[in-house]
Amino acid sequence: MSIRDKVIAIIAEQAVLEPSDVTMDSTLESLGIDSLGLVESIFAIEEEFDITIPFNANEPDKSDFDITNVAAIVAGIEKLTAEKT
Repeated sequence: MSIRDKVIAIIAEQAVLEPSDVTMDSTLESLGIDSLGLVESIFAIEEEFDITIPFNANEPDKSDFDITNVAAIVAGIEKLTAEKT
């Protein structure tokens, strides 16, 4: 399973949707994920990929991690996992 597929599966689980309902253009808001769901998604992604995402839930606008849509999240995860190796 690719990074993209794993991230989509995690986001879909948080949104209580099927992975097929999540597109790369989807925003977390459009999927019905609130701030708590966002934090839970971040934790699940960190655990799945054994990485630390530079995201502050208290100040999401000041984060270095782009969460504008699923594509941005996937790109960020790919970058973090590449830096780890």
